[in-house]
Amino acid sequence: MKNNEYKLGQAKMARHHGPGPGHGPGPGAGEKANDLVGTWKKLLGYCRKHIAGMVIAVVCAAAGTVLTLAGPDKLSEITNLITGGITTGIDMDAVAKIGFTLVAFYASSYILSSVQNWIMATVTQKVSKRLRSDISKKINRLPMWYYNRTTTGDVLSRVTNDVDTIAQSLNNSIGSLVSAVVLFAGSLIMMLRTNLVMTAAAVLATLIGFVLMFSIMGKSQKYFTRQQDRLGDLNGHIEEIYAGHTVVKAYNGEAEARKKFDRLNGELSESAFRAQCLSGLMHPIMGFMGNFGYVTVCVVGGAMALNGKIDFGVIVAFMLYVRYFTQPLSQIAQAMQSLQSAAAAGERVFEFLEEEEMEDESAKTKELTEVNGYVEFDHVKFGYEDSDTTVINDFSASALPGQKIAIVGPTGAGKTTIVNLLMRFHEIQGGEIRVDGVPTKELSRETVHSLFCMVLQDTWLFEGTVRENLIYCTKDATDEKMRKACKSVGLDHFIRTLPSGYDTVLNDRVNLSQGQKQQLTIARAMIADKPMLILDEATSSVDTRTELQIQRAMDELMKNRTSFVIAHRLSTIKNADLILVMKNGDIIESGTHDELLSQNGFYAELYNSQFEKAS
Repeated sequence: MKNNEYKLGQAKMARHHGPGPGHGPGPGAGEKANDLVGTWKKLLGYCRKHIAGMVIAVVCAAAGTVLTLAGPDKLSEITNLITGGITTGIDMDAVAKIGFTLVAFYASSYILSSVQNWIMATVTQKVSKRLRSDISKKINRLPMWYYNRTTTGDVLSRVTNDVDTIAQSLNNSIGSLVSAVVLFAGSLIMMLRTNLVMTAAAVLATLIGFVLMFSIMGKSQKYFTRQQDRLGDLNGHIEEIYAGHTVVKAYNGEAEARKKFDRLNGELSESAFRAQCLSGLMHPIMGFMGNFGYVTVCVVGGAMALNGKIDFGVIVAFMLYVRYFTQPLSQIAQAMQSLQSAAAAGERVFEFLEEEEMEDESAKTKELTEVNGYVEFDHVKFGYEDSDTTVINDFSASALPGQKIAIVGPTGAGKTTIVNLLMRFHEIQGGEIRVDGVPTKELSRETVHSLFCMVLQDTWLFEGTVRENLIYCTKDATDEKMRKACKSVGLDHFIRTLPSGYDTVLNDRVNLSQGQKQQLTIARAMIADKPMLILDEATSSVDTRTELQIQRAMDELMKNRTSFVIAHRLSTIKNADLILVMKNGDIIESGTHDELLSQNGFYAELYNSQFEKAS
């Protein structure tokens, strides 16, 4: 959603705590980490609370693998009993005893593996839940300028795709990696215990697989990172086009949108292909090396058996051991491929979590118990963080309690910026803004936000009932107050005609005009009933008749409240107590409507130009 009111609402609801583990600006905040080890250190930091469960899972995986490794030794004993008893008679009791032992081993191994899988599934879901929660909290701690340079789709991709990738990798890879490593090490130990020559043959045959695997990993990691980045870019484009699909169709922009989509989709496909293609080579290479090692053991073992150096049972055991020795190589290759995806996703998640936050304001406890509404702008200066251009040069003005202050001027003059500075959505770079003599920088952002009702030109309604949208963050509002506000803006009758009245759920099936959405947001501000009021072209989306009705309701609402009104239709602010005319970040004229017209200056030119256009 690229909706300003949504962003303002998110900022308003924010709880500004200090940076905590895993989600505050730390060393190198804002710089993308490109190392696999660093990212995994951060991920393991998130697993710290579940370390006991993970240790149990690792022990279960290791124990299950050890029991599996005991199988070939027992099979060797059975083989020797059978081959040795062909002429003298087979000891079936001994064979049965070993057979039952094998069944117990394999059953215990299955149980331990199942416990390990259950524990890891639980841990990974808790870790991914915490990651999503931290991202949600981080969204409310980020300064407004961050959202001006980041697409919503990219942020959503980090919350959904990247976190899910991490969760799947943790769930599927860690247990498999532990089992594979234990199986690899255990089979090597058992082979060394059984026969050194055959062990050397098996190890040499598979050693080249290790070299190839780590070489491929080094080359494919950058493509996994690029794949996650391109996925975020594509999601951002889709979100933008979907949100503005009406404009796209109106301007016949489908071909251009498709062209950009195809380009982004092609880049994602290319990076994903290279990542998957390179990492996909590991599995067949490991499979080939495993089969090569298997053949090597068979040939060497057969030659040694013919020379009488080993029993036939040793060959049978070694045929299984070499499988256990080479099988983990393939599992390790798959696990490392999955961990590469997790590292690429983790880089994006932690890059977001380490973005610069708004200043911690937990120490600011000053409150305004009785708000009179005296607002002063004292030589305010401001420029956006990502630009060297100064937007507000030297803004000074005063609003007396209960006054209606109108701010007018051409597009880009800085009208909305002044309001955002008053609300502390951005921090001023010079001068001071005071409310009842108290500088706003000495008040917490939540305290400042609690002083103002705000109605924006861009409406924001969420999926919920009409009632929930109206009493948003004003939970103690009565039904009588809610209905009175809706009657004031001319919306009560329409709401009562809806299927469930005020309990109708607003979703895609409820068709509201832009004007009706605007009326809802104005009624929401009336219900909030705060000491001061900000209106940013609040009636731009309603018809003339409704505008007159809303204007009367607004005049009633603005009584005894200091109000700041941004308007392009100058006829709506004729009764303002003070009109501030802005141009290029400065106040060039100020006074009442009649006073400004008599000066025959810039305001008079703006005012008269409306009628020239109308004629």
